[in-house]
Formats: sequence, C-alpha cells, structure tokens
Amino acid sequence: MYYKRQMRKARERYPAGHSTVLPMEFSGMKIIPISVLSDNYSYLIIDTTSSVAVVVDPADPQTVQAVIQEEGVRLEAILCTHKHWDHSGGNKWLKRIYSSCRVYGNAADNIPGLTHPLSHKDSVTVGCLHFKALFTPGHTVGHMIYLLDGRAMGAPSSLFSGDLVFLSGCGRMFEGSASTMLSSLDTVGSLNDDTLLWPGHEYAEDNLLFAAEVEPHNAVRENKYQWVLQQRGQKLCTSPSTIGEEKAYNPFLRSHCAELHLALGLRQLEEEDWNQFRARVLEELRKHKDQYNRR
Repeated sequence: MYYKRQMRKARERYPAGHSTVLPMEFSGMKIIPISVLSDNYSYLIIDTTSSVAVVVDPADPQTVQAVIQEEGVRLEAILCTHKHWDHSGGNKWLKRIYSSCRVYGNAADNIPGLTHPLSHKDSVTVGCLHFKALFTPGHTVGHMIYLLDGRAMGAPSSLFSGDLVFLSGCGRMFEGSASTMLSSLDTVGSLNDDTLLWPGHEYAEDNLLFAAEVEPHNAVRENKYQWVLQQRGQKLCTSPSTIGEEKAYNPFLRSHCAELHLALGLRQLEEEDWNQFRARVLEELRKHKDQYNRR
C-alpha cells in the first residue's frame, strides 16, 4: 500500500515525469532513461535489430509499459539491482504482462518475481545485448550492477548502477560495512574511463554541492556543477556521466585523495593498511553526507 501511495503521489506531482529524458542511440542499440517516481530512473535498453528489450529497475511499471508500447518492442528481461520498492516494485506487474520475461537479480536480496538468480560476473544475453552482472553489496546485501558491453555496437560500455553510485554520490550503507562498500566502489573504479554511468536516481545537483564541501578546489567538479545547474534549470536528465568523470569529482570514488583526508581530518594510522584507512575515510565521508542531507 505504501508503494502504491507513493507511486500515485509521484504521478500526481509529476504527470510528465520529474525530468525530460533523451534516448541515446548506437548502431543496433538504443538506451532510454525513463523518469519515474519523484527522482528515480528506470532504463529501457533495446536491441533495435530484433526489437527485443531489457528494462532495468522498473519501479513504475505502467510508465515503463507505455514506453515499451511506444517503441513497439518485446520485453524479454528485467534486470533488478536490488530489493527496495523504488527499484523492484514493478517486476511482478510486468511479468504478468510478459509471461516469458525473465527477472534477474541476486537471491540474497529477495527480489520480487525473481526467476533467474545471479552471481558475480554472470552473463545475461538478450538479442545482441550482452550484460555482465557484478555483485556489489553494501547498500543492500544482494545489490547488483549491470555492465552492458558496447563493443559489438562500436559504442562505450554502459553501467547501470542502481543505488551503488550516482553522479557524484553513492548509496547509503544500509546492509554492509564501509569495507564492503569500498570493495563495491572499487569494482566501479576499475572500469574503463569511457564507460557510461546510468544511475538509479537524479541526485546530481545536491551531490555536487556536497562534493564542494569536502573538495572545494576541485575545478572538474565546479565545471560539472555549472553544467548540471543548466540541465536541471530546464528539468533535463543529467545521465549519463562517465566513470572517468566520476573518478575526477565523485568523493566516494576518491577515498585515496589527500585533499579529502585533510578535509575530513583523517590520517592513516601506523598499524593501518591502506584499504583499512580508505574504508575509514569512506565511513566518515558517508557520515558527513548523511548529516548534510539532514540540514
């Protein structure tokens, strides 16, 4: 009932969606961000050669279904990043419409409608779309992200990151330690710099303002912030960014940076190894962000 009430309120408040989105097209593939709820994004990824599609995190299934119908494609798979209702709430509804649709996710997360449990580095193929599932716990115990291989289309790869990484941010550590979350963030940081990042929420403006508090002299962040202000001034979607961009200004991917350590008042202890220290930096950074959100 809570889910239905929140969905109804969001539709009343944002009848045309919270943001204007633009599809991104490559040879044989189309990625469509779908603005749902008050700040979430679902994503429809289409193999344009065979007109089959995958959807990531269909929180508002009717909105997603409208896009599927408009595109004239057949939904073959749902890739669910984690169990929270604002990401998984539409799984069963769409499964009823598309009975052969496969629902992917990690079994540890109790994904609604799950038909195909995934483990780290499992592959998912739909038409010519090839995804690799990466296990990234921390936000939830079974959080997964999905890396779409773009090479066959002559395109960069695309990462659908759910609530692990946002533009200049990361998710709260609800069900994992800072060390667990650090390992998951390092998985993202190890990807190619040109990988496109498609996050689960529109948090860019607020996240970049927070980043200015802990790295005030980061010129790359300031340039990105000015661009985001222009986008959000017109209610335009800020996705995608790239992994290379994120490594330049996202503080949660910069736990190695001396300026960040100084801003947080942290120093590596004599008996502390580097990753233990970075986990402590991440934990303190997340505390600062949580306090910032409550202002």
